[in-house]
Amino acid sequence: MRQAAMLTVCTALLAGCTPGTGVSRNNPYGIDANGHGVDGMTVGHRLMAAGEYELALKAYLRGAGETGINADVLSGIGSANLALGRLGQAEKILHRALELDPEFVPALNNLGVVLMEQDNYGEARVMFQKAFALDSGETDSIRENLMLAIAKSEASVYDPTQEQETSGFRLVRQEKGKFVLLSDL
Repeated sequence: MRQAAMLTVCTALLAGCTPGTGVSRNNPYGIDANGHGVDGMTVGHRLMAAGEYELALKAYLRGAGETGINADVLSGIGSANLALGRLGQAEKILHRALELDPEFVPALNNLGVVLMEQDNYGEARVMFQKAFALDSGETDSIRENLMLAIAKSEASVYDPTQEQETSGFRLVRQEKGKFVLLSDL
């Protein structure tokens, strides 16, 4: 009798593992085999927001396999490389994204950030100006990036706080209306 009861319990437990219930060896808990997964681009954007840049890069690469190479995918890959400090790679990929879509605002903004990091303030300013114009000035971060690039590019042209180079020459007044140029030699 005890064996019959154990057999009944085991049969009842195994009945819960049939394919119709959604739980089996090949279909673990929490997985909906009939559902669709989240695309790689969405996962990549979420991971970037969470600060998981290496995982975001992998998700963007998965997104490239799902949707193909386009400006959005390349911009995501470039921004992940930028966040990881890989400026050379980020610059190449973002330029490629802009070849595919010259008016893609995120790629313009991210390329501007890369150029700012490389101290190319004039080029960065141009990228931010294009992004700002295409975005109609709606994104605060692009506006802030543009203002910073303008300030940096103007400061690099003329900075009154920079130390004046000494040429080794001095102009000395000797008497009324007469000046002599002296050299350190």
